[in-house]
Amino acid sequence: MKKLQKGRKLHRERDQRKALLKTMSTSLILKGKIKTTQAKAKELSKFIEKKITKAKKGDLAARRYLAQFFSAQAVKKLVGEIAPKYIERKGGYTRVIKAGQRKSDSSQMAIIELV
Repeated sequence: MKKLQKGRKLHRERDQRKALLKTMSTSLILKGKIKTTQAKAKELSKFIEKKITKAKKGDLAARRYLAQFFSAQAVKKLVGEIAPKYIERKGGYTRVIKAGQRKSDSSQMAIIELV
């Protein structure tokens, strides 16, 4: 019997989807706020919150794990600046704000930012 898979496919194959999430999350870490489609923002929120929770540990194993996904500059900022802000917080590190429709193809846009 076919079971439902969790997560959205975003009209991409697995490797392209993983690369998209990596680049978007790197941009979010370095800039703090990005504008994208609503579906991508929701998927990115799930992805980045797990990485921030891992970064809160701050040990060598966490840094090596994060280095699989992000550049050295992004890991340094994530562990050094972003994660210490959320030590007391148990989750909900991102905020997704609806931003209306894109004019060209009427897709729902959203702004995702770190709280």
